[in-house]
Amino acid sequence: MNPPPPPFRFRPRDDFTMDPALDDRALSRARDALAMGRWTEARSLLAATGRDWDRRAHRVTVLAEPAARSRWADEWLMAEPDSADAAVLAAHAAVVSAVRGEIPAADAEAACTSAARSLPEDPTPWYGLLLLVRHTSADSGRLKACFDQVRSRDPWHHGAHHAMTAWLAERRESAADDPFHEVYEFADQVVWERPPGSPLAMLPVIAHAERFRVLMTARQLAPDIADSLYWTSARARRGLRLAFDWWLEGEGRDHARLKLDLNYLAHAKYHEGRTTEAAALFNVIGPHATREPWAYGEPDAAEAFRRARARARGGRPGS
Repeated sequence: MNPPPPPFRFRPRDDFTMDPALDDRALSRARDALAMGRWTEARSLLAATGRDWDRRAHRVTVLAEPAARSRWADEWLMAEPDSADAAVLAAHAAVVSAVRGEIPAADAEAACTSAARSLPEDPTPWYGLLLLVRHTSADSGRLKACFDQVRSRDPWHHGAHHAMTAWLAERRESAADDPFHEVYEFADQVVWERPPGSPLAMLPVIAHAERFRVLMTARQLAPDIADSLYWTSARARRGLRLAFDWWLEGEGRDHARLKLDLNYLAHAKYHEGRTTEAAALFNVIGPHATREPWAYGEPDAAEAFRRARARARGGRPGS
């Protein structure tokens, strides 16, 4: 006789999502409309974004995902060939397709170059080209040239600095936990030079998390994160203190990707063992979890977030 089935255990529905739109409700609505073939909402959204380059980059990269799965961005561009917004969305959609191997990288590069001509002061096409080169080429010179193009238009571009940090962290991947690794030098220099209030105060934490990702993949750290002491080194604590103080001062509260930065900070504070501070950050994050950095060293990003949040709050996952 077969044993009886295990008792059914009801698991409450998660009260968070890992939506790349973060807390931008207008972006979520425009993305959903674009996925159904309505590009007029995306047009209105990008027009309203104006010259907030960080928000523009955030919105374009999120919209590029459904645009890459369809032809709606190309349809918009055909309907309005002089639209810089249509050109930049089509370019980023081409980057997504090229990174997935669905179209040649040269086609995406041409789309980015064309979009850059549509609005020369816009860093967003160059940011798309930076992402393309990062994921499809080993040419460090081209990558740095794209980064310079972004910075010449927006010196403190959030997405571009994140992308460069992730790329630098991957250099010398098997060099163990080198405190003098170039990714830390890069992050420290940016923090030293950044204008007051810039969310790039978080960059040392980003650098530490990205290097953690690389070292875990290369098996250069102990499988048990608590045993590695990685998050409690003097370098880690210094970066975390600066980033946490920046958040406490109330700077950058209206930044487009603040929730992403706070996920990185909560992740780091949790692994540092500062659970009270992590719990405060989880409360501010609310339902806006992000896949990165919770996927770093973990098979399931959502479970890692759920577990860390519960432990920081003094409970158990799922309780």
